[in-house]
Amino acid sequence: MVLLRSKQLYLIFNFKQCSQSICRGNKKLLDVPKYTVHNITERYLFWERDRKGGYNTSKKLGLVQSIKEGIKELKSEIKLFSEEMKDYAKTDPLTIARPGETDILWCFNEPKVLDKFVTTCDSDHNQGYSSCGFNMSPAGRGLFHGYLDTRVPKDGRIKKAGYCAIRSKRVRKSFKRESTYNWHLYNTLVLKVRGDGRSYLLNLSCEGYYDITWNDIYHYVLYTRGGPYWQIAKIPFSKFILGSKGRVQDKQNRIRLDKVTHFGISCGDKIDGVFNLEIEYVGLEIDPTHDEDFAYEMYKTDRYIVGV
Repeated sequence: MVLLRSKQLYLIFNFKQCSQSICRGNKKLLDVPKYTVHNITERYLFWERDRKGGYNTSKKLGLVQSIKEGIKELKSEIKLFSEEMKDYAKTDPLTIARPGETDILWCFNEPKVLDKFVTTCDSDHNQGYSSCGFNMSPAGRGLFHGYLDTRVPKDGRIKKAGYCAIRSKRVRKSFKRESTYNWHLYNTLVLKVRGDGRSYLLNLSCEGYYDITWNDIYHYVLYTRGGPYWQIAKIPFSKFILGSKGRVQDKQNRIRLDKVTHFGISCGDKIDGVFNLEIEYVGLEIDPTHDEDFAYEMYKTDRYIVGV
């Protein structure tokens, strides 16, 4: 059997000896091999096709429509570019973080802050029945809410279902240039939330340049007490665990705090029902008493060890 890879499909040539043969009289001289070709779906085993992993829902615009949309955003992009130049001319970057003070990243006290986040759930791609939203609460704070449903669609393809999530949009400079958050001065993530007793998952994405790192996400569990009271959760960055496509990696390494691309919160605790997580702010803090570099094993192992 020979396996060849083309642009659109795999070709598998099965070399099978058939019953056809070349004969002279009653004497068989030669068996003729018969080649059969089978087409199977293309699979990419060693590289990622795109950053969304097949879940890219962006719409392609025509040339004329792209020009119209670009003209609409030109004024705001030029304004943003001028602000960048002013900050660059001042040459006064933040060089010190004061201990005990929380620097706010997002304060969810007005609707325009919610526009910096997007919501997603399994039903968006016909892979489940959950639903969620991110709106202003009656108290004037951000409310991540919805219904978690772990029913699996009977399509013979989906094995697990039941997740909802919010995620910050990609940080960009002027003229849609991609950028990253630079949090290297801090060592603690701070959230003020009011939950419902469920456990939520905090996600920090660190997309790199190569496709093997596109799905690198650091996770940590956020436990909520429930009830009418607010709680302040302080989580050191050293406690976050590296995962890829939902799987914890055998080989762990610390977060590149200068290369964070997204922040998100997901609900997927396998409990059917309504969930509500009210968020007042998300911030950063430097804790001088926390000197831990990374909480998990980083020792080197021999190359023949499986999974490393």
